[in-house]
Amino acid sequence: MSGEWLSLLTLGILLVLLVTGMPLAFATGLTAVILILSTYGPDALYLIPSRMLTLMGNYALIAVPMFVLMGCLLEKAGIVERLFHALHVWSGRLRGGLAVGTLLTSTILAAMVGIIGAEIVVLGLVCLPAMLARKYDRRLALGVICSGGSLGTLLPPSIVLIVYGLVAQVSIGELFLAAVLPGLLLAGLYIAYVMAVCYFQPEKGPLADAADLDMPFGEKVALGRALVLPILLIGVVLGSLYTGVATPTETAGIGVLGALILVFINGKFSFGMMADVLKQTGSTVAMLTWVFFGASALVGIYTLGGGTSFLQGMISDLPLPPLAIVVVMMLILIVLGAFIDWIGITLLTMPIFVPIIRDLGFDPIWFGILFTMNMQISYLTPPFGPAAFYLKAVAPPDVTLGEIFRSVIPFVMLQVLGLAIVLLFPQLTQFLPAMMQ
Repeated sequence: MSGEWLSLLTLGILLVLLVTGMPLAFATGLTAVILILSTYGPDALYLIPSRMLTLMGNYALIAVPMFVLMGCLLEKAGIVERLFHALHVWSGRLRGGLAVGTLLTSTILAAMVGIIGAEIVVLGLVCLPAMLARKYDRRLALGVICSGGSLGTLLPPSIVLIVYGLVAQVSIGELFLAAVLPGLLLAGLYIAYVMAVCYFQPEKGPLADAADLDMPFGEKVALGRALVLPILLIGVVLGSLYTGVATPTETAGIGVLGALILVFINGKFSFGMMADVLKQTGSTVAMLTWVFFGASALVGIYTLGGGTSFLQGMISDLPLPPLAIVVVMMLILIVLGAFIDWIGITLLTMPIFVPIIRDLGFDPIWFGILFTMNMQISYLTPPFGPAAFYLKAVAPPDVTLGEIFRSVIPFVMLQVLGLAIVLLFPQLTQFLPAMMQ
């Protein structure tokens, strides 16, 4: 079967299965089975468990469940409320200070947790009621929660970066370093936008209460203790990786230990809490693993049939300059991100795109950051937009999905702006890795 027909057949089967509502993990796996039977016959079905066993033997994958466990523990550690209160008090004299404090809290949380669903739910439970109670514009508050909560896609220890590093076979440590400045750039764009909106439309972001504004300086400094342990954990976890003291897998173990210590210090430990954390971790990792298996099997069969070589040649032969080809890839990813979750997109497209990037002479680390920023956009864009669904689950009953999706439009535009800046100025992703060499 030619690469063209194999590609059309693969796309057609996958779309039909997804339209029926079948989960992506099983849709990709079943597509792989159909392709094997139609191309090589039943004797070749052994290729699927062979691909699964190869994937299971990848030691670096242990970092994924460990970082998920770390994130689940930190969600239960009770640090978000203290962080939010401290940052709110310090930014209280700014118009929109509560929203700015929410974005700062979400940035710190993203650098610790790296699990988008957990971040948005916690921010929705803690920060959203506070903003609504102080008469903040509702759309601004909803947009801040969704966009701030999605920063964990990009800021290390991002699970997206880990999976991309494994698929693209690049250093996860370098990816983490390369993601820091683009992540802070996005957070800065969000904060600048909120401050500008609240400056020109003060009613959208009122000042803090008089009690917070008049708090003695000593008390404000005391509130800063809430930042010490989270920042120390971030420093230990990421510092051990950046300095080469620990591998990504070992760093994940250090993070789990640090998260457990925080849980104990804050008095949140209980056997019931641990049971919930392990159940949540197991559920998340099981979902990720089955998507890994299904997509890995499909990519393996598709590559064996010549489909990957066909697509690589078709994209490389486009009559466009190299940077324009990267832009085309970004557009493809934006469209896919509206319908498929990031795990499937990573495993299905990166084996095709990354070799092209290397052939064009671009840095796969830089491309990985672009890809991750693109996946961050996918968290906010309908109809998939999981950030909106996470927030809807904890928002007041009168908040609709349509309202949430409308509220994120300005932040999606800021994400596209950030993506364009990193696309045009790759030095943003190269500065920190070069410093650490």
